[in-house]
Amino acid sequence: MTAEVAASPPLPVSLYHLGVRDYLPVWQAMRRFTDERDARTPDQLWLVEHAPVFTQGQAGRAEHVLMAGDIPVVQTDRGGQVTYHGPGQLIAYPLLDVRRRGLGVRAVVSALEGSVIDALAEHGIDAHARADAPGVYVGGAKIASLGLRIRRGSSFHGIAFNLDMDLGPFGQINPCGHAGQTMTQLRELVAGPVDRAREAERWLGYLSRRLGGLAFREASGIPEVLAEHSRGTGSN
Repeated sequence: MTAEVAASPPLPVSLYHLGVRDYLPVWQAMRRFTDERDARTPDQLWLVEHAPVFTQGQAGRAEHVLMAGDIPVVQTDRGGQVTYHGPGQLIAYPLLDVRRRGLGVRAVVSALEGSVIDALAEHGIDAHARADAPGVYVGGAKIASLGLRIRRGSSFHGIAFNLDMDLGPFGQINPCGHAGQTMTQLRELVAGPVDRAREAERWLGYLSRRLGGLAFREASGIPEVLAEHSRGTGSN
């Protein structure tokens, strides 16, 4: 288990539940939010599921996309290599002023991974992180993929937790650049249906604790920066 980080100042984080959205406008919006924020900008956390998409990180190589088919491939500025996002996979994008909170990149990565490990432990599932391959694993199977970026002292991108999704498209890529990497999801590891809303609430509690007791404040609607990009692309 990874250690919890030191307590952060009591600055509330605006929590947005964005539902299922196209990847491109969300990425453009979080990048713009990061570029335009200043020392007084409140932090935000976006919870979202994406319409089917393959995303390439900065280390991504074209040969790791084996067969895209009709799923779009988006080259991004996050860390890591290629992964798949689709409905039933819950993604947390922590848009945090890590400099203001006194957090290093390793602390944020450990908190993201550790929160998933904690949430799985509540189901009696033994999960772990790996030093050589970021993310969270159950045995040799990957259940959460991580790609983070720190720019101007602030974090964006985040972690994707497989809850109840179609894992088939992972077979069309080498996930995170690893040929033959087995993927799994919560639905395959528990008895009965997965309550995605309840799992999100559980996960947020552990993420708050891992990040030193962050206070989340529920926000209505969607962030204005995302609304502007969604209007510009005609996306939901």
